Amino acid sequence: MADQPTVERTAASDGASAAAEARPRPRRLTAEARKSSILKAARQAFVETGDMNGTTIKQIAERGGISEGVIYRHFESKDQLFYEAVFEPLRQAVDELVAATDVVDLDEPLTPERQLEALNGLYRRLIATLEEILPLLGLVLFGDPKVARRFYRKHFTVAMDRLAEAWREVEDRYGFEFESPDISARAVMGIALVLALETRHNDLFNKDRAVTLVSRSTVKGFFPALEPTRRRR
Repeated sequence: MADQPTVERTAASDGASAAAEARPRPRRLTAEARKSSILKAARQAFVETGDMNGTTIKQIAERGGISEGVIYRHFESKDQLFYEAVFEPLRQAVDELVAATDVVDLDEPLTPERQLEALNGLYRRLIATLEEILPLLGLVLFGDPKVARRFYRKHFTVAMDRLAEAWREVEDRYGFEFESPDISARAVMGIALVLALETRHNDLFNKDRAVTLVSRSTVKGFFPALEPTRRRR
């Protein structure tokens, strides 16, 4: 009988070990997923402090539940982390919009009605993204002038130029000469930014009405009405 507690403890230990082995181990994040989680933690930390210089890598690591070393494996510096934390959502949005532009008339020609529908979706995507990053966008664009200039040239300008090139290719498919796609892209981005500010700060603002109106105005003002029969390729 003296050995019974030992046997029971051994059985319990074996049972616990078996249960532990049966539990699925948490999957390790891929490098891309880890980077994305770091950027999310960084955005939260930067917004909380309201100051890039006053936010430390340690604070970001604590917010993300990781070590500082993990952050430095993905980002060379806090500046790089800050830029990407601000720009990543906008880059993703532009990626999606460019991809959508590539296939917008894949199945059927782009009629004026479908062109208007596409612009409506574009504005909604840009507004939602800009609204999400407004606090950080304000920090980077209206903070240190050198930081603002670097960010604007390296990131914001590139995003607008990518949209401009995508639209130029669509217009070219229908035989139009798009004289200033770069200016049109900047006008659209500017409108989306103001509507994002209205959405975030004006409780009386009717976003649906505004998006409908600016989409119509954009078609009339920046883009010629497309004739499906003119499609060349």
